[in-house]
Amino acid sequence: MHLCGVKMDDVTDDRSPAAADSPGNVTVRRAVEADDAALLEIELTAWDGSSGFPSLTSGERSQFFNERSGPDAHLVAEADGEVLGYLRLQDKYPFPEGSGVLAINGLAVANNARGRGVGSTLLEAAAAEAGRRGARKITLHVHATNAPARRLYERHGYTLEGTHHREFQIDGEYVDALDLAKFL
Repeated sequence: MHLCGVKMDDVTDDRSPAAADSPGNVTVRRAVEADDAALLEIELTAWDGSSGFPSLTSGERSQFFNERSGPDAHLVAEADGEVLGYLRLQDKYPFPEGSGVLAINGLAVANNARGRGVGSTLLEAAAAEAGRRGARKITLHVHATNAPARRLYERHGYTLEGTHHREFQIDGEYVDALDLAKFL
């Protein structure tokens, strides 16, 4: 089946792998425990003060997955066996009334894979996965200072829903957080 321009395997179980083919031999699949070290390396090198949280790069973490965010919450982009990036897609709310809303709680691409469409491929796969899961909306937060990420999300149909003024303090400066959303 084709959803959002991404070829998805016809899956019937939320724990089944979500696989997407895209130009450039980049594929997207659900993460597995064996991805932990590669995803941690991406997280430790991809984030900086303008794009995310510098505290993520402190190097004090020894693993990527945790009890709140295991492999089943992550889509992984790879090419030729190399992990290129991830997207964390989770239920936004813990109660049934909010079951149609998913949240992207992280997206990172390895520095050597930027500019190759990996982020776009992950966003397309997330939209397809959300549609398969019956979601009606995907939300995310992005720092107002992260113009490249904002442009990427806007190209994929995400629009501004709200602003959290002075939400974070990064490198001594206050940064607004923007709520973006896309209806499916």
